[in-house]
Amino acid sequence: MHTAQRTHGFTESVIRGMTRLANEHGAINLAQGFPNFPAPGLIKQAAVAAIRADVNQYAITWGAKRLREALSRKMQSFYGLTVDPDTEITVTCGATEAMASVLLALVDPGDEVVVFEPWYENYGPDAVLCGAKPVNVPLPVGQPLDLDRLARAFGPKTRAIILNTPNNPTGKVFTAEELAGIADLCQRHGAYAITDEIYEHIVYEGKHIPMATLPGMHERTITISGASKTYAITGWRIGTIIAPAELTAAIRKVHDFLTVGAPAPLQEAVAVAMDELPREYYATMAQAYRQRRDLLCGALSKAGFKLQPPQGAYYVLADYSALASEDDVTFATRLVKEAGVATVPLSSFISDPASSRGALRLLQDHRPPGSSSREAARLHRRKVGTPLIGSTMSSKKL
Repeated sequence: MHTAQRTHGFTESVIRGMTRLANEHGAINLAQGFPNFPAPGLIKQAAVAAIRADVNQYAITWGAKRLREALSRKMQSFYGLTVDPDTEITVTCGATEAMASVLLALVDPGDEVVVFEPWYENYGPDAVLCGAKPVNVPLPVGQPLDLDRLARAFGPKTRAIILNTPNNPTGKVFTAEELAGIADLCQRHGAYAITDEIYEHIVYEGKHIPMATLPGMHERTITISGASKTYAITGWRIGTIIAPAELTAAIRKVHDFLTVGAPAPLQEAVAVAMDELPREYYATMAQAYRQRRDLLCGALSKAGFKLQPPQGAYYVLADYSALASEDDVTFATRLVKEAGVATVPLSSFISDPASSRGALRLLQDHRPPGSSSREAARLHRRKVGTPLIGSTMSSKKL
């Protein structure tokens, strides 16, 4: 059977595959990035109210007016960024669709897109679907960005750079100086900055600075975010795109043909959350994630892993080379089957898998600290009472 050549280099998402493996073995899932605690009561009640009020038909294709206006107010309040809700905001079916819509709207076949690696696994395939060439630039964990090396990745064919800050999977929060260096390269080469800021409120060290707030970057930045991580509603699929009006017009056309629109009642609920949740909600959420980060990092270190605590987002990269010599896929699979803990091999985030054979990405424990559930107690014993590798996989076996 014939299939499109552009898809021949794609593989199934390793993250989703590890989740299925975790389900098969009843393992603790530290592979897929979703919170396992309830969404705020306010947003759930607002969704129910919208459904009961019969907000059940198509919203405006580019997003419910109330949500676009709420996002505009939020960007002004948090970052001092003025955004026109009518011409500069598009609501999508999650940030994943947002990235695909942006690249399809702005990138032509033969263009080059600069991507930091390790990267979130969708970025490369999204560029390929556009007929573009991903140009990978290493982003070492715990080290400053090498702007000279990044500059060598830019050239006459560079159409855009994809920037994820806070970063998945490294946990890096880009500094003001690093962002200024990237902005300078974009302006010198006439390139767009496509930023994935889905973890904008989950920051432990440093400060989240939207690229669009830098001098000269408002007109060439496309800011992607969404409600999934901030409000613990990954299944709702509410993403957002902020871009200059001319770019938004092109993005909206692609979005329309891809998905028509995001779920109408859930858009209304997210608007309520943006307007009514106090600043304390975001600060408390970040502090709770910090506690989970410290718990997991401490347990991993005790178990013999090497790591750099993340500055933001909710993942930890852990080097297991002192524990085992096998490749990361084999080791991650064995952790699921023998220890009951699912992780993601770092090779799924790297263009050259051979360069990442000794590391895994782990999701921080997302259950609220102090939970008394049976699952939380089991997870606590796995992390604190015994080595992470668990009772069925002793350190001798590694």
